[in-house]
Amino acid sequence: MVFIKTITIQGFKSYRDQTQIEPFSPRHNVVLGRNGSGKSNFFAAIRFVLSDAYASMTREERAALLHEGVSAAQTLSAFVEIVFDNADGRFPTNGAELVLRRTIGLKKDEYAQDRKSASRADVINLLESAGFSRSNPYYIVPQGRITALTNAKDHERLALLKEVAGTKVYESKRTESIKIMEETDAKRTKITELLDYIEERLTELESEKTELAEFNKADKERRCLEYALHQRELTDVGEALDAVEDERRVDGEMQGRRRKEAATLDVRIAAVESALAESRQSQVTLRLTRAALKGEVEEQVKARTELRCLVTDAEGTRDKNAGVRASLEKELISVDKSVTKAERELISITPRWTAARDAEAQGRGSLEGAQARLDALYAKRGRATQFRNKAERDSWLKSEISALERFVSEQQAQVESLQTSATEAGSQATKADKRVVAARTKMDARRVDAEQLTRELGEKREALAKVAEERKELWREETRVQQNSQHALDELRKAERDLASMMDKDTGSGLRAVEKIKERLGEAGNGVYGPLYRLFEVPDRKYATAVELTAGTSMFHVVVDTDATAQKVLDIMLREKTGRVTFMPLNRLKPKPQTFPAGGDVVPLIDKLDYAAEVDKAMRQVFGRTAVCRDLAVAAAYVRSHGLNTITLDGDKVDRKGALTGGYVDARRSRLDATRAVRTWSTRHSEAAQKLAEVKTRVAQLDANMTTLQGEAGAINERLSKLRKAGEVERDELTFLAREGERLREKQRKDESVRAEVNAELKAHQAKREAYEAELRSPMERRLTADEENMLGRLEQEVESTKTQLLEFKKARSELGSKRDMLEIDLNENLRRRRDELRARLDVMVVGERGEVDSSSDEAVADLDSRQRELKALEASIDELQAKLKTTDDQLDVLAKDLQDKTAELEQAQAQQSDDARGMARQQKHAERYLAKRNMLEARRDEVNRSIRDLGVLPEEAFKATSEKTDRLVKKLHAINESLKKFAHVNKKAFEQYGNFTKQRDALLKRREDLDESADSIRELIEALDQRKDEAIDRTFRQVAQNFEEVFEQLVPNGRGRLIIQRRVDQNPEEDDEENENGGTGVENYTGVSIKVSFNSKVDEGLRIQQLSGGQKSLVALATVFAIQKCDPAPFYLFDEIDANLDAQYRTAVANMIKSLSGTAQFIATTFRPEMLETADKFYGVLFDNQKVSSIRTITRDEAREFVEQEAQAP
Repeated sequence: MVFIKTITIQGFKSYRDQTQIEPFSPRHNVVLGRNGSGKSNFFAAIRFVLSDAYASMTREERAALLHEGVSAAQTLSAFVEIVFDNADGRFPTNGAELVLRRTIGLKKDEYAQDRKSASRADVINLLESAGFSRSNPYYIVPQGRITALTNAKDHERLALLKEVAGTKVYESKRTESIKIMEETDAKRTKITELLDYIEERLTELESEKTELAEFNKADKERRCLEYALHQRELTDVGEALDAVEDERRVDGEMQGRRRKEAATLDVRIAAVESALAESRQSQVTLRLTRAALKGEVEEQVKARTELRCLVTDAEGTRDKNAGVRASLEKELISVDKSVTKAERELISITPRWTAARDAEAQGRGSLEGAQARLDALYAKRGRATQFRNKAERDSWLKSEISALERFVSEQQAQVESLQTSATEAGSQATKADKRVVAARTKMDARRVDAEQLTRELGEKREALAKVAEERKELWREETRVQQNSQHALDELRKAERDLASMMDKDTGSGLRAVEKIKERLGEAGNGVYGPLYRLFEVPDRKYATAVELTAGTSMFHVVVDTDATAQKVLDIMLREKTGRVTFMPLNRLKPKPQTFPAGGDVVPLIDKLDYAAEVDKAMRQVFGRTAVCRDLAVAAAYVRSHGLNTITLDGDKVDRKGALTGGYVDARRSRLDATRAVRTWSTRHSEAAQKLAEVKTRVAQLDANMTTLQGEAGAINERLSKLRKAGEVERDELTFLAREGERLREKQRKDESVRAEVNAELKAHQAKREAYEAELRSPMERRLTADEENMLGRLEQEVESTKTQLLEFKKARSELGSKRDMLEIDLNENLRRRRDELRARLDVMVVGERGEVDSSSDEAVADLDSRQRELKALEASIDELQAKLKTTDDQLDVLAKDLQDKTAELEQAQAQQSDDARGMARQQKHAERYLAKRNMLEARRDEVNRSIRDLGVLPEEAFKATSEKTDRLVKKLHAINESLKKFAHVNKKAFEQYGNFTKQRDALLKRREDLDESADSIRELIEALDQRKDEAIDRTFRQVAQNFEEVFEQLVPNGRGRLIIQRRVDQNPEEDDEENENGGTGVENYTGVSIKVSFNSKVDEGLRIQQLSGGQKSLVALATVFAIQKCDPAPFYLFDEIDANLDAQYRTAVANMIKSLSGTAQFIATTFRPEMLETADKFYGVLFDNQKVSSIRTITRDEAREFVEQEAQAP
């Protein structure tokens, strides 16, 4: 059973968003929703796809179907898609489902079947095949349909009955048949009129035939006389034509000789022009070469001048640096001696200064000790006044002794620290000296490396200059080869254009396509040998014309090894639509062997060709049966005797079938010469292109070599730069190390000096402590003892003598220290620094303009040898280029003279060609006069022959009268013409017209008979259609009436309902007898269908529908609908609120009936009543939001009941 599974709506009326309704039940489905929510739009969407309600819409009507909500977005298109279950195959689509979609927009209205585009007619036919009858639209019952049926008149019900019966089909066929019948009647009338006219004409022509017989007799004699005169004139014209032809033949032979001479001259001019073109091309190449050489010479002369300046400057700098170096070396020796001398003096003074310093330190220590003891004795002398008792003194002494002990301890630690610091400074100074020696050794090694790298850099630059020179030479060669290649390419294109002009466009395209396909196929294309003209050569040029004319268009046939190869290439050409060619498969060619006669006046043409053995079949197929003869007479003789195809050297051909062809051959349009030119220039261009590629490859290699050499030179420069930078760093490091050593030695001396002073002070404090300890052991007295007084005197003397001695020590130490400091300052700040500067300058050893060391000048002097070599090579290159330039100038002079000679020769040949052209023009005028005269005579001959032909079939007497004299014939003809004047009014075509009219009459009579038979057939068809229509209406009425009674009884078990047909006789009984006599009992006598029902009795007469209440009327209308549906059942039904006006008991009956029918058909209904909810299988709710957008969802039975109850309670 076919039923709707799902429905998808988008953009249709209130359904803006895509809404896909869940699968429907195949039985009874109920759709619920408030008024205005979109229920009716849902049913409209189904009708939009399935019914005729939305056919042939205007733009405004289509726009009305699109959604119009409150959102800003405009809906441009809408679609409704219905998916049918087709498990039983009711739709002939071979699928389990059928998807129908209709899409509508402002400018489109499209159908789709199973996601594929379909026409509306295809969809309608598909629906009708599944039972959706267009004549019974009651499977969809929208709102108002029940009301309309309730209020329908009797005649409206009759019209509905006729529609259900399908009378529209019968009516359309009947209308078409009547139209054909009317056209047939019109044709019959026209034929009758024509027959009447023909009969009148035949009567007239009967009387004209007698006069025509007399006229024909006189006319026959006239035609005999005219034939005699025309024949006499024809003989005269033939003799004149023979004379003109003889004159033209003589003139033609002379013109042929001139043409041969002109052809020879054309070949000569072409050869001279070709030689001139070659010479001009050579001249252009030489001029380009000369310009390049001259430019290069100028560049190299300029480079030589610059290089000479650089070499001169470098030599001057080198000479200047040589003097400066000698001076610096001399100064360095002097400075080294001074350094050595100063170092020796310093070495000798340093121990003496150290001894003087130690003596001073010892004297200071003795002085400090004696002074401390002396101060202690002085202090002891005044101790009695300082302290009150011995205990107080001892306490103070102990504290002083303790402080001295602490101080002595600190001083001893300081002495040890200074001793350690001095030792460490000495050790570090020794290490610094060693590092200085290592740095000097490293600098010497770096100097050797720099000299080696400088030599390598010079070698690289020399090699780079050599490669650059070789590259320049290759550039010149590349320019020459490129010029030659371009010239060859231009000539090749010109030759290809000339060759293309000698063949049709499709053949040219096809040959180019074959070449490309062969390249694409690679090895698989080896079986394509190419066009025939490429596969042979004509060594002896005098046979070229014969070869070309023999080959004809076969020259452009493509030779292949097998027909399979030809098919492969042909398939590609057909697929790509690239031209047209003719293939010659060697495996299909079977040339017949030809025996040629022996003799010197006939030569087999194939013997004059050179070709490869693999294409022998193709050559024999084209040239194997042709022989070359010296003239046409010999050629014709051999054709007759041996059955050969022959040709002369001038191109005149005699075919073995008897055909003779030939004439003037334009040597300038020779296809063989064109193909040879294409081959020649193609070979030259290929060679030039290959040579150019080789030169470019060599240039690329040289570029790579130059890049490598430049990279290596750059790397050497980088290493030199790094060495120079490393040298500067080493010199700075050497200076730093020297200064650091001096600083450390100075620190060592300072630490030792401070240590000596601290030792002296330490001895003084120790002596002071000893004095305090001695006083601590002695009693406290007010004066010194005698020993102490003696000691005091001795100490005062010792202090004075020690001070005097200390001054002497200090003076000696100061003098030695000053001398030592001067030596150290001189060494560190002057001699050693100057020695380092001299060594640094000797390392770079190039003096600038201001006597300063310059690294760029250093490189210039270091590169002097390489620059001198470069200058020498440059001068040699300039000499070589100048020699080449002179050679080129000489070649240009020779070429200019050759061009002058060839130009003079060309001008002479062209002048001769002009003279020949004028002579040929004069002969052409003669030939044109001959031709005009011949054309005039031929025209006259044709006119006479035409006049003879116009005479028609002549009697035998006409041929006997030709022996009479012309004047006698003219007199007879005049007399006959005078007698024929009385027959001027005779219809000369009476016999012909009589026959034609007779044939037309017979044809028209046959046509009228056919039309009569056709009219009878159409009348029978109309009668059959009327009978079938009546039968269909009667049959449909009986079925609907019976179904109505059954349905009404199911809806109203205690009642009875009937459909009654209304006839015209029922309205006017008096006309009954007349109607019966006229056969008025048929369908055309029906006037309407009435309904009588009884709701409480099965025997009552019943009431008409107009007498019923509103609910009863709706029930009757529903019964009518169900009756119609049972008559023509559909797969599914759509009911939109059909129970709105029914009473409760009848709503229940309708719901039960739908439930019983849902076993064989699907029902989708809308309702606001609860009765239908109890029998339905599935429920759907229609919602409507604030955006005026509808949506549908599945709901439960309880939700449906709740909705119906709410609607019933609403005011």
